[in-house]
Amino acid sequence: MSSHIEDASTLDVTWWKSSASGAQSDCVEVGRVTERSVAVRDSKDKTGPALVFSYAALSALVSAVRRGELQ
Repeated sequence: MSSHIEDASTLDVTWWKSSASGAQSDCVEVGRVTERSVAVRDSKDKTGPALVFSYAALSALVSAVRRGELQ
């Protein structure tokens, strides 16, 4: 399950990037919304949209990307 937030800066979360992101500017940030959900946003657009996923939905998305199913 996921939902859309118009302005990610309105979420009361602490955002973080993967340590593997390096200095590139094409990263996503993740923030814990509740004990069961996380938000994902573009690191370059702090007031842009975010998607909020349950942990299960985010795990399924990442797995599908790793398997190359979403190209």
